[in-house]
Amino acid sequence: MLRAFCAPAPRALTNTAARMFTGIIKAVGTIVEIRPTGNDLSLHVDTGALSLDHVQVGDSICVSGTCLTVVELTTAGFWADVSRETLECTTLGELGSNSRVNLEPSLTPSAAMGGHLVSGHVDGKARVVERQEDGRSTRFSFDVPTSLARYVAAKGSICVDGISLTVNTVSGTRFSVNIIPHTLEVTTLGERHEGDRVNIEVDVVARYLERLIPGSDGA
Repeated sequence: MLRAFCAPAPRALTNTAARMFTGIIKAVGTIVEIRPTGNDLSLHVDTGALSLDHVQVGDSICVSGTCLTVVELTTAGFWADVSRETLECTTLGELGSNSRVNLEPSLTPSAAMGGHLVSGHVDGKARVVERQEDGRSTRFSFDVPTSLARYVAAKGSICVDGISLTVNTVSGTRFSVNIIPHTLEVTTLGERHEGDRVNIEVDVVARYLERLIPGSDGA
């Protein structure tokens, strides 16, 4: 059975060229059906405005930051299998029917790089600790697991529920981002409030640097 995988950081240096994304959300979809398959799940996703004309079985689609493999195409969406490991380290297991999810098809050689390189391998879950208006934008503060905090840097990139964002500030295990009105409208971030959990993927460059620097924990 085809499965989607994620792994906790830090991860060994691996080939990330197979399936990449940009963190620029193309559409918001809806979970139509969740089908238990033993300890795993199969998800039926309605892709909404995201065209599937060029998507084939075996292709990858990033669902709220998680790279999933299309195992069956339907009239208005697709089915994907979700492994137990993915359910444990992402928020996909917390979704229900009618839950909305951010969608992005995998990067093609001709696609514009609007965000940053995203693998769709979720490193862990963060919690929204504050949401407040900041001029015309909205400032979100997130608390990440201690194991991920070292990879978050001010003015660096981070992927939240599949969305490429720039980190504004960092303090301990907390970081903040400013979200413009457009992003709130076209992604699920506008629906997030204090206490909600989100998927986090740290910048791949930070992981590789740790792996390459002698004496680091990744050595």
